Amino acid sequence: MKMTEIRKYAGQKGVNPGKMKKAELIRAIQAAEGNPTCYGSERKANCPEWNCLWEKDCKKEP
Repeated sequence: MKMTEIRKYAGQKGVNPGKMKKAELIRAIQAAEGNPTCYGSERKANCPEWNCLWEKDCKKEP
């Protein structure tokens, strides 16, 4: 997902994107949704979350 789309989605979730970087913003969205704030973490190798909006993008994070 592109940053413009992520910022728009963040606004819908009540998250002010400000100048957050991508990973930080996605984790803020995850927190607002009541989900684990795991985007791009070491957890991505064996992620137990099903149907995560960020899954494909997360696995690309270094």
